[in-house]
Amino acid sequence: MTVFSLQAQPSDAASWLTLATRAEESGFAALLAADHPGTSASPFVALAAAAAVTSHISLGSNVTNAGVREAAHIATDVATLDVVSGGRALVGLGAGHTPAEWEAIGRSRPGVQGRIDRCIEVASKVRALLDGELESPRPVRDRIPLTIGTANSRLLRWAGENADVVGLSGLGRTLEDGHRHEARWSRSQIEHQISQVRLGMASRPIPPTLEALVQIVEVTDDAEAAATPHADRIGIPVEELLAAPFALIGTLGEIRSSIRRNEQQWGITRYVVREPAFEAAAALLT
Repeated sequence: MTVFSLQAQPSDAASWLTLATRAEESGFAALLAADHPGTSASPFVALAAAAAVTSHISLGSNVTNAGVREAAHIATDVATLDVVSGGRALVGLGAGHTPAEWEAIGRSRPGVQGRIDRCIEVASKVRALLDGELESPRPVRDRIPLTIGTANSRLLRWAGENADVVGLSGLGRTLEDGHRHEARWSRSQIEHQISQVRLGMASRPIPPTLEALVQIVEVTDDAEAAATPHADRIGIPVEELLAAPFALIGTLGEIRSSIRRNEQQWGITRYVVREPAFEAAAALLT
């Protein structure tokens, strides 16, 4: 079964609460909030507000930068959200990439190895805290699902072994502006990412769920024409962009076919889309 989650953030109270109720009514599995200190809203405050006007949609960060937050703070925020939502919290973690987020707390961004080391350390501690080490508040559920969002090989292996959901970001090296990334969307790059997850999950009786962070959603009768400028910008053939799980382009029928192919080839069954793609994703859910 294909699952869609919606990533968004509030600009005002009324539109945020309306979005939360619409997302639930439209069949989205989760409402997710980005977590970029200094440039986005506080995810757990926003999600607690959304919890008050919804009843069953899951709520979580996508993803919290483990490099600039302490495990105890993350676990307490997630456990509190689980309590006030009646057991609907999720926790999403990543290694972080934007230098400004470290600068905002008076630190310099570590190198890749340091960021991955830190993410694994924090994720392990958050898991332990939520599973019983946190004295108060205690989560409603015995296990809150953990998502690790990444394209880093080592972190993909760790997530394959330890996470409930592996969020395939398709994002490579941070570019000079400190915000954008190289795209790892070619077939060989995607297959490498999937292979790392599979290495990590080899000893697990129940594998993690695979989720893709979708960057482009466009419903169109001419998929090739719509995909061409994106393919040129990324530097891959159009056919590879259209086959990537990070772009859903075409008629609703073509997109559904792509989703089935992604599940058959790679085992991807979950997708995160951003707010501008709300209507298209909602149509795919009908």
